[in-house]
Amino acid sequence: MSVEVVTFGCRLNVIESEAIRRGAESALEGDTIVFNTCAVTNEAVRQARQAIRRAAREHPQARIIVTGCAAQIDPHAFAAMPEVSTVMGNADKARPQAWLDLARDGAARVNDIFALPETAHHFVASGLDSAIESIAGHTRAFVEVQNGCDHRCTFCIIPFGRGPSRSAPAGDVVRQIQTLVDNGYAEAVLTGVDITSWGHDLPGAPKLGALTRQILKLVPKLERLRISSIDCIEADDDLLDVLANEPRLMPHLHLSLQAGDNMILKRMKRRHSREDSIAFCRDLRKARPDIVFGADFIAGFPTETDDMFARTLDLVEECGLTHLHVFPFSPRPGTPAARMPPVARQIVKARAQALRELGSRRLRAHLDAQTGKSLRVLSERGGNGRAEDFTLVRLGEVEPGRMFDVRASGHDGERLFGDIL
Repeated sequence: MSVEVVTFGCRLNVIESEAIRRGAESALEGDTIVFNTCAVTNEAVRQARQAIRRAAREHPQARIIVTGCAAQIDPHAFAAMPEVSTVMGNADKARPQAWLDLARDGAARVNDIFALPETAHHFVASGLDSAIESIAGHTRAFVEVQNGCDHRCTFCIIPFGRGPSRSAPAGDVVRQIQTLVDNGYAEAVLTGVDITSWGHDLPGAPKLGALTRQILKLVPKLERLRISSIDCIEADDDLLDVLANEPRLMPHLHLSLQAGDNMILKRMKRRHSREDSIAFCRDLRKARPDIVFGADFIAGFPTETDDMFARTLDLVEECGLTHLHVFPFSPRPGTPAARMPPVARQIVKARAQALRELGSRRLRAHLDAQTGKSLRVLSERGGNGRAEDFTLVRLGEVEPGRMFDVRASGHDGERLFGDIL
């Protein structure tokens, strides 16, 4: 019997796929392929459906199960695919009992995601019979500290796939990270849907800064702690202080900025302004000069004019961004943005391309500035590694999961070349 888990989308899905693998392997008989889907764009859903059809052709005897955000949001569409035998909801996919129930009854559920408990005491760290000891294929350990979202950005469908914001208690998080460190991981990445909302539903309503301090204090052998995508407007003062003064908290943040024009931000129902973004990057860079920022942007949001888009391009420069994730606007049925006056598709594509080209120039400038410097790099599979500021470094054939001191000797526009010292 074999179980293959095909993962789409975010780091949460990477973590949860490990839970899916363990649950399915312990409960099911026969060859099984589980698709853990993403719904952030129409393209992500299309790719999942395409992959399901391909898998059915290549493995006609395998049972195909679909879960994840796309399955949670539109279970009937996946259930109607002749290749799919079962659709399982996001609330159940990481629970071992759900896989045992599936093995016994032959059916799974897609429950109301908004009926989940207010506080999530059982993420991957404690939702299984024992803590996750490794993340297959990864040398950095992703740790799910928060799930769901209470905000309603007009372009976003993800709250309907993930449900309300729930926080993992700090003790569970610390125990999970300690287990991972004991099993050889040098770096842990805190991740969630809306990570800066962590703690609002826990006793005393602690903030993300307090969690990072507790982790660094109670897991002294953890060499690196990293934070995934955050909203700059919700970063608490304690978090900013830890970022400025704790060298084990890595000098890299990926910001959910989305646009650089205040009217578009308002129509997106974002909580920050253009000025907030610029001030956040300026002040944190002043406190920690080696910090590097990445950001998500949506190109061609409905009603966006050329002047509005120009302000997004200007924001990239004013914030000194290095790593850009660019998404052409994708209308998601059921969201307010899908009903707004659209931008012509060819203009959306052109703006996305312009943002990507600017991102490439910004990255090249960063790589130029790093050339000749000595860096501390954690090796990954495939001969690459990540510097403390998340810069990709080519190391050559080395064992993954090890720390190396390297000198950056040049770059190819996408990654540095590192000579091991």
